[in-house]
Amino acid sequence: MKRIKIFISSVQSEFAEERAMLCHYIRTDALLGKFFEPFIFEEVPANEYPTSHVYLKEVELCDIYLGLYGNLYGYEDAEGISPTEREYDLAAELHKSRLIYIKSINESNRHPKETAFIRKVERDIVRKTFVDMDGLRTSVYASLIRYLEEKEYIRWRPFDASYDNGATIDDLDEDKIRSFIQVARSKRNFPLSVDTPIKELLTHLDLIDENDRIANAAILLFGKKPQKYFITSEVKCVQFYGNVVRKPMPAYQIYRGDVFELVDQATSFVMSRVDNWVGTRDEGETASVPTRPELPIDAVKEAIVNAVCHRDYTSNASVQVMLFRNRLEIWNPGQLPYGLTVQKLQGPHKSLPTNPLIADPMYWKGYIEKVGTGTEDIIEKCRDYGLKTPEFYQEEDFRVVIWRAAEEEQSDPKRSKDDPKAIQSDPKEVEDLIRLIKNNPSISRAELARQLALSERQVRKMMDQLRADERLTRKGGKTGKWIIIDK
Repeated sequence: MKRIKIFISSVQSEFAEERAMLCHYIRTDALLGKFFEPFIFEEVPANEYPTSHVYLKEVELCDIYLGLYGNLYGYEDAEGISPTEREYDLAAELHKSRLIYIKSINESNRHPKETAFIRKVERDIVRKTFVDMDGLRTSVYASLIRYLEEKEYIRWRPFDASYDNGATIDDLDEDKIRSFIQVARSKRNFPLSVDTPIKELLTHLDLIDENDRIANAAILLFGKKPQKYFITSEVKCVQFYGNVVRKPMPAYQIYRGDVFELVDQATSFVMSRVDNWVGTRDEGETASVPTRPELPIDAVKEAIVNAVCHRDYTSNASVQVMLFRNRLEIWNPGQLPYGLTVQKLQGPHKSLPTNPLIADPMYWKGYIEKVGTGTEDIIEKCRDYGLKTPEFYQEEDFRVVIWRAAEEEQSDPKRSKDDPKAIQSDPKEVEDLIRLIKNNPSISRAELARQLALSERQVRKMMDQLRADERLTRKGGKTGKWIIIDK
């Protein structure tokens, strides 16, 4: 199949990096590379023809004109017209498909002729704005996928960019959208104002098409009831007493809501159930007592964000967060993007979001970065915390394992035995311990630990709890015996 030619037009000096990035991205993307061939003037070998002849000939040959406009108007010919405007005018005259991306900048810094040129373009077609290269790449991706669908080169759209859900703007929560803009402006200098019309915001984020159809990503980000449309877009959180999946489970929750709510709820589930060390108050300095959770909250949240953002939303499975005695596991239905491996995750790697239209707003709201550092951050934060290096597995699902502190390291005499955040002992293990003590009241902790296949610290913890509950007492010293008090 003949590839669809894209002519990339801009002031070369202003957008050199963006032009090179788009060329590389389009050519190397597993889907876009099958259909499109980009052209930039920098790649043309030296020849005897005038530059104006070369670039205008390429405009004639192209299928799509892609314009990047910013501050500069560029070189002006004898008639005072820049090459970029000449290229656009010819593309319009020949009825080429035109995709225009305008860099969000301070208008006062823009060349007057560039401002006039942009206004002329805006009278012809709808244009997008962008802040950085990642935002530009996301917008170009969405536009090219839409082009392929409209031209019926493909009859499939990526999940996040699909519109066949039956939802309308009325299914979105305006308060969520206003809150998003407010936070995004504070966190990332988001270019739109809080009172921006909803449709304009959705258009800016590529979440609505020209027929007012709502993208799946919009429902997951801002929907009133996302699970009405995508029932498995939930997070299942469960806590186990031991290191294997076994009932009874002290805590089990299924969380529903938009992607931001899912991340916050699942993170809270984990952090409210891990150990919390309580320090000592420095006399005269502060009235507060320092505390330190057993796991670094940033690493936990990063792992959950990755699972929610990059999961396969066409799967019937849900994200699962499982807290064991010795580790935290986060399961994500789906596969790593092509070209990305578990080994590459542990070092610098490209950002290849599975759902870029979900990832982009999550970036604006400060939930993720755009430089592919998420897994590296998880590793670094856990190591800085003195924990074992997290592990990543790609099997039928993608799995992250964050190791908890070794039990010997978890002991802290300052911690209250009544701390509700403390993970209680397995009831079956407690029953076995009581049975062993009843059978042999003189049994030692070491022998109890051996027979129960637990550490002495675990046994001591269970016995301390029994004593606190007035179910166990000790009569005599080292040669004494244990007495179980039945209640």
